[in-house]
Amino acid sequence: MKSVKIEGTKRSELGKKATRRIRSEQQVPAVIYGGKETIHFSAPLMSFRTLVYTPEFQIAEIVLDGVTYRSILKDIQFDVLTDELAHIDFLELVEDNKVIANLPLHFTGQSQGVKDGGRLELKIKSLKVRTYPKYLKEHIEVKIDNLQLHGNIRVQDVQEEHMEILNSPRIPIASVVTTRALRQADSEAAAATGGKAAPAKAAAAPKAAAPKK
Repeated sequence: MKSVKIEGTKRSELGKKATRRIRSEQQVPAVIYGGKETIHFSAPLMSFRTLVYTPEFQIAEIVLDGVTYRSILKDIQFDVLTDELAHIDFLELVEDNKVIANLPLHFTGQSQGVKDGGRLELKIKSLKVRTYPKYLKEHIEVKIDNLQLHGNIRVQDVQEEHMEILNSPRIPIASVVTTRALRQADSEAAAATGGKAAPAKAAAAPKAAAPKK
C-alpha cells in the first residue's frame, strides 16, 4: 500500500482569524478525527499535493510532535476564488474500526467484445467499500476478458473478500458497445447476403359475391 508522509504542526488556535493567518503562510489547516481525540493541525501546501492530485488511493502518515497518525483522506475544500487547498479532513485508521473508502478500479485483460470490433466504455472509476484498515488496498482488480459485445460488468459481479461494496449492485462498471464502423460493416454484410427485408405480399383479391337466386 502506497503512503504519503506529511509533517505538520498541531494547532492550538482555531477560528477564522487563525485560519487566515495559516493560509497566508502557505499552510493548509486540517483535522484528524475517528481516533481517541480530534486533532487540528496545519502543514505546508506542497506536502499535500501528491496525496490530493492523484486518482490513486494512498495512506497519509501524518507526523505531529513525533507521533504518526495513519489516516485516509475524507474531505477536501478548495478556495472558490483561487482554487487552492483550503481545508482537509482525515480519518484516522483504528485497527478494530471499519472505515468507508473509495477504492479505484483497475481493469485487466482484453475484452472479447473489443476483439470483435466493439468499443470498451468505462462507466465508473471507483467503488465505495466498508472494511477494516488492514484490508484496504491500492485498487480493486476487475477482469474484462469475458466481456462480450453489448455486454456489461456490474457492481454485483465484483467479488472482494473482507469488503462490503456499498454501491448499488445493478450499476454498470464497464460495457462494450457497437462502433459506427461495426454497424456499417454489419449493414454491408446484410446487403451482400440479401438480408434486405422481403417485399410484402399483395393482398388477395376479394371473392366475387355469389349470384342472387
